[in-house]
Amino acid sequence: MKIISVAGARPNFMKIAPLMDAFGAHPDIEPMLVHTGQHYDEKMSDLFFRQLGIPEPDINLEVGSASHAVQTANIMTAFEPICLEEKPDAVLVVGDVNSTIGCGLVASKLGIKLIHVEAGLRSNDMAMPEEINRVLTDRISDFLFVTEPSGVDNLKREGVADEKVFFVGNVMIDTLLKNLEKAKASTIMTDLGLSPREFCTMTMHRPSNVDNPETLGDLLGAIETIQADMPIIFPIHPRTRKNIDAFGMTARVEAMTNLRLVEPLGYLDFLQLNANARCVLTDSGGLQEETTVLGTPCITMRENTERPVTTDIGTNQLVGVDPAAILAAWDKVKAGDYDNRAVPEKWDGHAATRIAEILVQRLA
Repeated sequence: MKIISVAGARPNFMKIAPLMDAFGAHPDIEPMLVHTGQHYDEKMSDLFFRQLGIPEPDINLEVGSASHAVQTANIMTAFEPICLEEKPDAVLVVGDVNSTIGCGLVASKLGIKLIHVEAGLRSNDMAMPEEINRVLTDRISDFLFVTEPSGVDNLKREGVADEKVFFVGNVMIDTLLKNLEKAKASTIMTDLGLSPREFCTMTMHRPSNVDNPETLGDLLGAIETIQADMPIIFPIHPRTRKNIDAFGMTARVEAMTNLRLVEPLGYLDFLQLNANARCVLTDSGGLQEETTVLGTPCITMRENTERPVTTDIGTNQLVGVDPAAILAAWDKVKAGDYDNRAVPEKWDGHAATRIAEILVQRLA
């Protein structure tokens, strides 16, 4: 059976890699990979494909960057002819980016079975574009593969039939566990002159955090204090850099001598940093999961999380954007009181294999 798997943006690549491995190893699956080109620069795309051993895409739609509406429309327009020509038995989408909903809508309207990996996650914040993409993709999917128990509960509450929902674990953790040893060969720690547990890493790119000058200013206030305690390595997102300049905050950032801005990093380098960091400061979703498995304290600078298992049993502190709350969480990390607990159920490196086996059974 032919399955077209779709990848488009950096968070997708870590999820698609183990699926392509599992599908390629299964005699009953003919895998095909479509890269939408939603992320298209070397650091965000080509490097990840090489480092994660993802096969060259069969097709690259090369849609590039645009507004949400234009980008989603371009993805749909480019993907529909592929489906009509290839006539797949199913289309698989991962995560919550525009490629996910765009290709999902095309498949659903053509009557092709739709598979959503990482289904059921909910922040309950419809101001997040990702939340809209998640909810809509789940609504039209035929197979919903879930990473954590909250996803099963959310889908049940929304009326999704039980026979469509499968709790299989987390494919992104498949990638992390497979590459953890390889990441140790990275020279990034030496290159940056770092010692284990004597630095923090940070990502900050979410529009709600960086598009509002007041919010961004508050976050920088907390970061000023933390970087005075310990160096922070900050692979800065182009959106964040642009807004720091536009809001007149460049001099303030440059005055933070322990805040070290670097270009976006490849997967293995960033994994090595996060595995050795004293703490990760983030507004990302995936890093909440990765740090839980790595046992690295995580401070999530958001008001909500679609990954509650990371706060329930993992190392993640969800603190919002109030500087006092961020610094209180940092004090807990410095005191060693971040409550490092357990790895969630089925985050064992075999989620993609489970998905392949279920699809072969059900689609056949």
